[in-house]
Amino acid sequence: MVLHKFGEKLYLGMVTTMTSHLKEISKSIEAAHGGLFLDELNRKWNDHNKALQMIRDILMYMDRTYIPSTHKTPVHELGLNLWRDNIIYSSKIQTRLLNTLLELVLRERMGEVINRGLMRNIIYSSKIQTRLLNTLLELVLRERMGEVINRGLMRNIIKMLMDLGGSVYQEGFEKPFLEVSAEFYRGESQKFVECCDCGEYLKKAERRLNEEMERVTHYLDAKSEAKITNVVEKEMLANHMLRLIHMENSGLVNMLLDDKYKDLGGMYNLFRRVLNGLSTIRDVMTSHLRETGKQLVSDSERLKDPVEFVQRLLDEKDKYDSIINLAFSNDKTFHNALNSSFEYFINLNPRSPEFLSLFVDDKLRKGLKGVSEEDVEIILDKVMMLFRYLQEKDVFEKYYKQHLAKRLLSGKTVSDDAERSLIVKLKTECGYQFTSKLEGMFTDMKTSQDTMQGFYASQPDLGDGPTLVVQVLTTGSWPTQPSVTCNLPAEMSSLCEKFRSYYLGTHTGRRLSWQTNMGTADIKATFGKGQKHELNVSTYQMCVLMLFNNADRLSYKDIEQATEIPALDLKRCLQSMACVKGKNVLRKEPMSKDIGEDDVLFVNYKFSSKFYKVKIGTVVAQKESEPEKQETRQKVEEDRKPQIEAAIVRIMKSRKVLDHNNIITEVTKQLQSRFLANPTEIKKRIESLIERDFLERDNVDRKLYRYLA
Repeated sequence: MVLHKFGEKLYLGMVTTMTSHLKEISKSIEAAHGGLFLDELNRKWNDHNKALQMIRDILMYMDRTYIPSTHKTPVHELGLNLWRDNIIYSSKIQTRLLNTLLELVLRERMGEVINRGLMRNIIYSSKIQTRLLNTLLELVLRERMGEVINRGLMRNIIKMLMDLGGSVYQEGFEKPFLEVSAEFYRGESQKFVECCDCGEYLKKAERRLNEEMERVTHYLDAKSEAKITNVVEKEMLANHMLRLIHMENSGLVNMLLDDKYKDLGGMYNLFRRVLNGLSTIRDVMTSHLRETGKQLVSDSERLKDPVEFVQRLLDEKDKYDSIINLAFSNDKTFHNALNSSFEYFINLNPRSPEFLSLFVDDKLRKGLKGVSEEDVEIILDKVMMLFRYLQEKDVFEKYYKQHLAKRLLSGKTVSDDAERSLIVKLKTECGYQFTSKLEGMFTDMKTSQDTMQGFYASQPDLGDGPTLVVQVLTTGSWPTQPSVTCNLPAEMSSLCEKFRSYYLGTHTGRRLSWQTNMGTADIKATFGKGQKHELNVSTYQMCVLMLFNNADRLSYKDIEQATEIPALDLKRCLQSMACVKGKNVLRKEPMSKDIGEDDVLFVNYKFSSKFYKVKIGTVVAQKESEPEKQETRQKVEEDRKPQIEAAIVRIMKSRKVLDHNNIITEVTKQLQSRFLANPTEIKKRIESLIERDFLERDNVDRKLYRYLA
């Protein structure tokens, strides 16, 4: 027929025949009731596809020659279009039907009485597309309510819609499906938020999300996944986000307090899908953490014990590190918020640098016995973590140097390796200049050992008398100590003079001054009934105890006059030997907890201990007293002045001309690794440099400075 120019007749005949056949099929599908409707539609659709393949094979010549030359629709595509128009769509009836139904609903709302039976019949007898949509939506609803449906059949019907063209699937199913889903989840979310706590609600929301993604996998178009999940996210999460996060007794703050990692992880994973979800969680966490930290660093009870104060900070940091790692996917933005919060509240307490140094002192003095090297490193790393938050690192350096000096001179450090490891960490963090003096202290300790070996080698005639161990400390490396006078016992005084002669004879151009307030001594004592002990005491305590070799009773004033120990140190010294239970080698009259200037002291011959060696510590405050704190602060401020001036000179040397505000900014930036420079102090240092002709003001602009080479 194509060869004999009857291609048009053949093509039109095929269209007419197929259309007539599909109209009969349409009636058959419409006649199916209830659950048979989709089965009938699916069966007829499969038959139609098989028929299309045969028709295309039979009319292959027409499909390959006539149709391309006349630009008509190919046979297979034509068959799909005819199915869509005659089965899925109905030309005018559908529109008229919809308009009629809407008009009847409106009239009923206005108060008229309508024939509801007729309405029901119209709906049930509507064309296939409406029935198909209602059936599909009903099956989805039943599945959401927990029923088991025929997913294979659903998949075949949905595939039919997609095969008929993207617009058929989208207009005929996807769009109504999304609208109905939004309404469903809007109602369900409102019900859940009223009766569930936050954790339970989030589990239900997560389950619904997973169900919708699974539904797409089984029988919906893959492109529908983003659309339906957006509906669930909006209705169940975004619309209730603030209410859920701030929910009383179960919201984010309660989850943080109770370490509910699973619930926190669920909240993180769900709200990361919502616009501003993670930033909202982060802001609430930051606000809570800052408030908690502020209370922690300002609580007067917690400030009584510096070690416990720092341990609480470390525990809090460990807690939130675990939450971020386990629940918030190790999110860097949350770590940044955590670091920012700690830096904020740890610097609210001006004594944080002192307390951190006291914590290190406690751990390196006694707290690391029986701890493995790996655990020691972990503790030191945690200390460094808090150290990084400090704005006044030079204050920490000041205290750390004092505490390290006491540990080294008393031999109370539990591990030289741990000490050196921390110094290496400080050097890595702050540079060589920060730790050069600390390293010098270790060098002095090693040099002193060699010096003492040389001293005893040069003094073979010392015999069995008292022995002396001297630590020679380089001025500048060690914490500056006021030169304190103290009258040593005659036996020790002569030995000290011998050492002085030896040392100055082997080193030229040096000067020695004795720091008796930093020394210790071991002395042997015999008490009542011949009980013997070896007492480990400070140099001051030794000076006091040796006086009782020649006297049974001594008044406070006698001891003060004989030793010339400063009053404050003498009272602490006597208090530790006369008022501390288990260490009271002396007794006093009248009995009290404090030492008075009218007290009389004598040897406690009834003293006993189950240990041969008895260590008698000096009663000292763990924290600095207010005057001591002020003195340390003053020293720190003095040390900062040359550092600020050096920074100003460095900046001006490279820039030559700079205005006041930019100098403040640059100096602050350069020095922030050590301390937060005060703008007022920077201004004073600029004035000082101008007076000494390092800088000059511009003649026109008084806020502009010039460097004088």
